[in-house]
Amino acid sequence: MLRNLAASLFLTEGEFDSEIDENIPKVKGRVVTTVPKAKEARRVVERCITIARKVLPHQEEAEQYGTTAHRHRDEEEYKRWRQSEDWRKWSQAMAPVVAARRRAMQILGDKEAVRILFDTVAPRFVDRPGGYTRILRLTKPRLGDAGERAILEFVGVHDREIQRSEKPAFEEEEAAPESQEEAIAQQEEPQGEATSEESAQSESSEQSEAGQKPAE
Repeated sequence: MLRNLAASLFLTEGEFDSEIDENIPKVKGRVVTTVPKAKEARRVVERCITIARKVLPHQEEAEQYGTTAHRHRDEEEYKRWRQSEDWRKWSQAMAPVVAARRRAMQILGDKEAVRILFDTVAPRFVDRPGGYTRILRLTKPRLGDAGERAILEFVGVHDREIQRSEKPAFEEEEAAPESQEEAIAQQEEPQGEATSEESAQSESSEQSEAGQKPAE
């Protein structure tokens, strides 16, 4: 049961034709099941990805010594490649890849799921040491037995990107320094007027005192 669930998660990453295929997944890289099944299937999925990820360098090395000649259509070119030194290097590089594919086949039991694992899923997590999947609990229970449901999906496909909003720059804030300078100038103007008024009052008082002083 768990191997079928794990294989179905890999099969959702395949290519489908809407005219031929009937059971097309709604979302790639995601399956809906119960929470206990998701926890157990997660261990199987991540184990298979780890097996495939470790042999990716060997697979890339084997591609350097491989050939595009077909075994039956290009027999002469294929025979020359089989007798060359490149075939020996290719076979040595492909030995760990073949062993890993056989191990994944024992776990999943589906050839198409193993092909998708090595060709599509494993290269995606080449720089990730672990934690390839996540479990999201659903609030709505399963009909019939009210089982707690959850989503098992690959990390990096449906990740939520947190976008921080920037502080908006208003025109009032830009004009604030000018308004401050104007306020300071306005405060200085009444003080200047007050000093001129005080000097005028002092002069008038001096003149009046001089007029009131009796002549000797």
